[in-house]
Amino acid sequence: MLLPPPRGPLTAWLAGLLRGRDDGGTVRVTTSDRPFDDEDLQLALWIAYELQYRGFDDVAPELQWDPDVVAFRTQLERPWIDWLEANCRVRPTDQPVARQLRALIGADDGPRLAPYLRRHATLDQFREFVMHRSVYQLKEADPHSFGIARVDGATKAALVEIEADEYGGGRKERMHSELFRTTMRWLGLDDTYGHYVSAVPAVTLAISNVMSLFAIHRRWTPALLGHLAALEMTSTLPNRQYAAGAARLGASDEQARYFTEHVEADAVHEQIAAHDVCGSYVQQHPGAIADVLFGASCSLAVDNLFAARVLADWKASPRYLRKPKPATAAS
Repeated sequence: MLLPPPRGPLTAWLAGLLRGRDDGGTVRVTTSDRPFDDEDLQLALWIAYELQYRGFDDVAPELQWDPDVVAFRTQLERPWIDWLEANCRVRPTDQPVARQLRALIGADDGPRLAPYLRRHATLDQFREFVMHRSVYQLKEADPHSFGIARVDGATKAALVEIEADEYGGGRKERMHSELFRTTMRWLGLDDTYGHYVSAVPAVTLAISNVMSLFAIHRRWTPALLGHLAALEMTSTLPNRQYAAGAARLGASDEQARYFTEHVEADAVHEQIAAHDVCGSYVQQHPGAIADVLFGASCSLAVDNLFAARVLADWKASPRYLRKPKPATAAS
């Protein structure tokens, strides 16, 4: 994967730095009321975080820990963290954390994207949805796997159990990212890792960026676990609806298997995540419960923003995603 084309001064400055063309100039990261909708900010964050995953073919690997890159990433994170703190903080109660997670999820009344995809989406709209999701789904378990080295005991064992399933239990063809590739190929999409980063809007990148924020920073380990719990606890019903929508549009069982696999797997994972991962972690670290709930709340909030954006676009016009812009080492 090559660096995606810039979307503004932040991404242009970062691309120049990563390609060794730093002109000595500076760029200012400003406060934003809607950082989730800031194209330049979210793409710059996504690029900075991707250095901790697979990196870019046109970026030297040692720049992963370059002091200027890390300092710039810290500046980018400030308005993003400020917004998350202001909009996603939840006050803990004296109930068990699993019960609080269920209450948080039960109170969520976000846009109903999954029912729309089940009953009404056209093939083009379903294709666009899968294109959006590919940015995260092709690295599905990787952000949460950062947490394995940061926990121990029952928490580590439970987290490994969930992640092992995500990676197909050691069988490549059963990895969830590989199942998602089958769905992409059914829709005629390019299943190359990162191919659609240049085609998706800021809010799609924000889905990945919130979990990468929690993954990269050890300070946010409890939020990472809460984020995982929210994903697992809100997965079964939507994936059942996605599977039904894919079948309605002509997908075979194999082409819809990514969704059906999550219906079965996540019915188990949600119990493990709530009780064995988050429950055991909070037993070991009672003061972390607020951050566990914060991570779950962030997951719900950003996913709701994504759903609202997609449904609004589809309602406004038969508009579909801009085509990915080719990235070149010289761009």
